[in-house]
This record gives sequence, C-alpha cells and structure tokens, in this order.
Amino acid sequence: MGFLDENFLLNTGTARRLYRDYAEPEPILDYHNHLPPKDISEDRRFANLFEIWLEGDHYKWRAMRANGIDERYCTGNASPYEKFLAWARTVPYTLRNPLYQWTHLELQRYFGIHELLDERTAPVIWAKANEMLAASDLTARGILRRFRVSALCTTDDPADDLCHHRAIAASGFSVAVYPAFRPDRVFEVHSPERWNAWLGRLEAAANREIRSLTALLDALEARHNDFHAFGCRLSDHGLNSCPAEDCTEADADDIFRRSRGGQAASEGEQLKFASFLLVHLGRLDAGKGWTKQLHLGARRNTNSRMLSQLGPDTGFDSIGDFPQIQGLARFLDILERQNALPKVILYNVNPIQNYAFATMAGNFQGAGIPGRIQFGSGWWFLDQKEGIEWQLNALSNCGLLSRFIGMLTDSRSFMSFPRHEYFRRVLCNLIGSEMEAGQLPGDLELCGRMVRDICYGNARAFLELPLAALSA
Repeated sequence: MGFLDENFLLNTGTARRLYRDYAEPEPILDYHNHLPPKDISEDRRFANLFEIWLEGDHYKWRAMRANGIDERYCTGNASPYEKFLAWARTVPYTLRNPLYQWTHLELQRYFGIHELLDERTAPVIWAKANEMLAASDLTARGILRRFRVSALCTTDDPADDLCHHRAIAASGFSVAVYPAFRPDRVFEVHSPERWNAWLGRLEAAANREIRSLTALLDALEARHNDFHAFGCRLSDHGLNSCPAEDCTEADADDIFRRSRGGQAASEGEQLKFASFLLVHLGRLDAGKGWTKQLHLGARRNTNSRMLSQLGPDTGFDSIGDFPQIQGLARFLDILERQNALPKVILYNVNPIQNYAFATMAGNFQGAGIPGRIQFGSGWWFLDQKEGIEWQLNALSNCGLLSRFIGMLTDSRSFMSFPRHEYFRRVLCNLIGSEMEAGQLPGDLELCGRMVRDICYGNARAFLELPLAALSA
C-alpha cells in the first residue's frame, strides 16, 4: 500500500467498498468553521501558497516552533516565500504527526502534487501551486464548488453587521452560506474596558442604546432575530467549562451596571453573569429551533509573554483539565425543567472525559428528536485518526452512532476540506474492519446506510437549515 494512495486509511476490502459506494459520493455540510465571510463574498483569489495554506495556521506554527524555527517565520515579518520554506524544512520532522498526512493530502487534492514536501522540493511545489492559484478555479467560491460543499456555517459575533452574508445571499451563489451566533464576548464583565467597547459595537448593530441588563437582553434577542433571518440555525460557545451558578436577574443587573461603569467583576461574579446569560440564550435558541454548540475544555493562551506579543489564537493553547460534568449537567437540567432545552452539540477536547460527555448526552435525549443531544466530533487536538476513533467508540458504546451528525472542519483555512475525506476514511475503516471480523453484520446496505447518514444525511435533517440545496 503506497503513501496516501486510493486505499489510504482503508485497511480492508469492506472498508474500501463502504468508502467508495457510501461515503465518498456524499456532499459536505460544514456546519462549524471559522472561514471569513468576506473571502467568500469577494470570491478571494489567493496570491500564493502562503496565503491559502499558511496564513493564520497555528497548527503549523506550533510544529515550526517545536522544530526550532524562529518566530519571524511563523507570525513575523518574513516574506511569504521565506515562511513557506521554513514550513517545508519542518515537514519532514512531522512524521507521525497528523500534519504530515494532512499536508500531503491537501497538496494532492488541491494541486495534484504528489511529491513529498521538503526543502529540496519546495521551490517546484511553490511555483506549481502558485501557477494554479492564479489560473484555476481555486478561488474561495471555486474551492467550495470543487469539494461539493452543499452548505457551510461560519462563526459570527452578534455585533457583526453581517454585510458579507448579505452580499453572499444577494449574489445567488450556489453554496448556501449562513452565519452562526457566537456571543462569547458578552460574558466578559471581568474586563470592562474590552467589554464596554464590544457593547458599543453591539449597540450599533442592534440600533439601540444598552444601559441596563434589560436593554442588553433585548439587543441580543434583536440580533438573534437578525441572524435567524439570514438562515442562522446554530449558536456556539467556546468555554473552559459550562457555567451554571445561581444568579437572579437582580444579581445580573447589578453586575451589569458596575461593569458598565468600569468596575471589573470578580471571577465569581463573572461566572454568575455568564450563567444567567447562557440560560437566557438557551431559551432563545430553543424558541427558534436552533442547535446550541458547546465547545468545552480548551486551556487557552497559556504563554502570557507570547500572548502580550502576538495576541490570542496564535498557537499557545492546550487541552485543559477543567471539571466539566457538574456544571454541564446543571445547565442542561435548568433548561430541561423550563421546557426550553434546545438541540445541543457537546464538543469535548479532553479525551479522558469522552465517556462522561457521551453518557451526559444520553440523559437529555427525547422530545421526539433523534439524537437531540449530540456528542460532537473530535475537535482541535482530537481531530486526527486516534482522536476520531476515540470519539466514535465512546459514542457507539454509550449512544447511537447511527444518529451522529458527523464531521466539520472547525477551520479558518480554505485548504481544510479534505478533513471530511479523512474522517470518512477513518469511519469506513472502523466499520469495515468490524464487519470483516464478524462484529457487525456483513450487510453492506445496512452498514452503508449508516455511513452515508453520518457523512451527510443526519446533519441535513438535524440542523434544519432553510435551503433548497439540501433537499436533494
């Protein structure tokens, strides 16, 4: 078996049939990513391989730093070609890191380049890829068409004016592009300078003054309505753990007023305020039939010196060991008791807690909704073969794999769509191997239908996105 050949990750004949007949033909519904709507609106044409591949990629920066590459070639002022050469010098040292497979899978799928990337091959690969970027359909929109993306949901702050989504919708673009509602900045009462600046942006977007908690809740609901009108059907939160502290409306209003006046909330007050708002936002989601996504457990910005130099989201995050289950259980139960629990996707970044998350999802199923509470795909540090298998196994053992809504890119890069192929190959290999071992029936249609649904159909039905493109 050759490196990244047609049988990549498919170790049995049954796995190969499952992939080719049931998984590969399915389109992509990328329901969570961080792609810039501006790039899609303007159909960005990337000037070179650095722009489409290395710009903002903290996965690669972490590997380069581990390889002794100077920061100038990661986030600094080196030229695009110098940064690409620095990455090419690093690639041979990433053997057994998923970056090695992803790098070459992307070079193959986007540019038809099968050479191994290293310092020797870098100049030819740079020239060939840049020539294709200049002349082919590898623009932002062309990539979405090439990879048969049916729909994607970006990640958007409620203070965003959604002008790029408006332009995409007006353009008649064949791929449905929707915002997803990410209001995490509203919780930051512990940092009043930053929080008040954000409230100013929210005031402009919602076209109303925000001088009380009631006004804040009204503004969030107004933006929630605006997002819904643009086809949004998902919200999202990136949290250390799910806050679920007791907080009355009077308590929340007091914290609001003091923070609005420039007084930083204590850690305990911030958790209370976030708890109050998270329940309120859950009610809004349930009222509109949205799905709430909870990304839990990342320990962010651990290197304070580099945070001060480069800012957040630059590759200095890790898996956290936060307690998760008590707060998560309480939050879900509060909404359940109020008959206001929306559909939820729980993403866990600490594999030690996979079974805790998978069993927690089972506590709140029902309401006539298949898979109402989802244990989401392995994300961030777990979106590689081993992490994907861990998540699939925990979900299978504690819930219904057949109702799983599958993979997403969670990426800022237009080069990440082969992640869906990677996931589908891992899934088919797992199912196919168990079929051949007699652990699952040898019925290709039975097991193939499950594979097909996980790749696309379950997400299409579960998320209820309002688009004709998903009716096929």
